[in-house]
Amino acid sequence: MFLFRKLTIHVLLALILFAGVSPVAASTAKSSLEKSNATLLVTGLEELQGSIVGPGGDLFVTAPLTGSIWRINPKTGAVTLFASGLPARIPDLFFIGSGVVDITFLGGTAYALVTGVAPDLEGDDIVGIYRIDSPDSFTIIADLGAFSEANPPETDFFVPTGFQYAIETFRGGFVVTDGHHNRVLRVTLDGEVTELIAFGNVVPTGLAIWDNSIYVAQAGPIPHETEDGKVVMFRPKSTTATEVAAGVRMAIDVEFGRERTLFALSQGFWDGPFEGAPAQPNTGALMRVRKNGTLKTIVDELDRPTSLEIIKNTAYVVTIGGEVWKINNIYGD
Repeated sequence: MFLFRKLTIHVLLALILFAGVSPVAASTAKSSLEKSNATLLVTGLEELQGSIVGPGGDLFVTAPLTGSIWRINPKTGAVTLFASGLPARIPDLFFIGSGVVDITFLGGTAYALVTGVAPDLEGDDIVGIYRIDSPDSFTIIADLGAFSEANPPETDFFVPTGFQYAIETFRGGFVVTDGHHNRVLRVTLDGEVTELIAFGNVVPTGLAIWDNSIYVAQAGPIPHETEDGKVVMFRPKSTTATEVAAGVRMAIDVEFGRERTLFALSQGFWDGPFEGAPAQPNTGALMRVRKNGTLKTIVDELDRPTSLEIIKNTAYVVTIGGEVWKINNIYGD
C-alpha cells in the first residue's frame, strides 16, 4: 500500500489506534481486569478515542469510525447519542487515528477535534475544530489543516495538514497536540492558530491543564521504548518543556485527580509491523505519578487504551475496542 511505504518514524502514530480487536484477547483481558479494581462500564461501541467530563458530570467519548460522539452516565453506564454527522475516518486509513478524535467543552458548548480527513489523504473534509451546534449540525471555527500547510514543522513530516490528537480548553480558547508535526498549537474562538511550543520527534499525545501549566504525554518515536514515554510540562511563554515523569510506555494521555495528583495512561508494548500500528493487546496500564516523579501502576492489562478521565476517586479508561473501564482505588499505594 502506498501509505505504508511513505510513512516514516515521524509520522505519527496518531496513534493509531484503529486495528481490530481480537475477541479472544479482549475476553482474556476482561477476565483478568475484573479480578482487580477495574470493572467494565460500557461495551459494544466502535473505535472510541477521545473523551472529556462534560455537563452534568457525564462522560463524552468520540467514535471516529462513525463520526459520532456518545454521552455516558459514569454511574450506570447508560449510553446516548450526543452528536452525529461529523467527518468519519477514511476507511483505507484504518491504521491511523483520523476523523473525530477528541472533544472538549467551553462555556457549556462542545467542540470536537477532527483530523486526517483532508485532501492530502484523499479526503474531502476540513481538519480543524468543529463547534457542535445541535445533535446533527456543527460549525468549523478553526482550520488547523490550513495553518499546518502554511506553517510546516521543523521535524520531518509526510502529511501536510498534520495529525492532531488531543484538545483542551485554555484561557478562553484551546490547546491542541499534533503528534505528527510534534508541537502544541494555541487556538482562539475566532479561529486564530499559533504554534505554542515545538518538540523534536517525541510524538505528543494527551493533554492536561493545571492553572497556567500545560502537561503533555509523549509516546516517543518508534520503537516506543519505555524511557521515551514521558509526561512533560510547559507554560505558554516557554520554549522548552520540563520532564515530570518518564517510563510510561507509549504514553497516550495524562489527567489530574484530587489534590493535583497526576495520572498517566500507557498504551503498552509496541512491536508493530509498521509505523502507526497500535501497541500489543492487553499491555496498556494506568499509572499514578508520585511526587518524586516515580510511577505506581494502578492497573495493567488494558487493551489499547486511548484516553483517560478522572472523576473524584475513580478513573475511566476508553479503549479502541469500544469499551470504557471504571477503575477504583486509584490513590492508595
